[in-house]
Amino acid sequence: MSAFKTVRLEMARNPGHPEGSSDHGYEFVAPLKTDGHLDATLFAKERERCKVRRFWKGEAEKKGELIHTKDKAWAFSYEPGEDDDEKFFKLDRHLFKPGEYVTIAEPDGSAPTFKVVSVR
Repeated sequence: MSAFKTVRLEMARNPGHPEGSSDHGYEFVAPLKTDGHLDATLFAKERERCKVRRFWKGEAEKKGELIHTKDKAWAFSYEPGEDDDEKFFKLDRHLFKPGEYVTIAEPDGSAPTFKVVSVR
């Protein structure tokens, strides 16, 4: 059984943020299986529901969508094309449960780690 959930990610300990930061992160909607893994089958059927909001202190909020790229990566995308895509590191293997961590590669080449702080 799967359901669409809202996941909140906040920056974990990273260079420049030794204590992490609740002012830097993402909230996104995705279909999750009961074990907390992404449900790719349900995503393919209802991907228009999978939206993201990027909040970053000192920057304007960005809104976009969760996508599955042509090279089979999962990413957040805010504009058409790949220039602004923020790709997940092995998203299909991650659990989305509070306390878990994910890495997101940003367009500038950085790859900060984020902590799952809530799933609702």
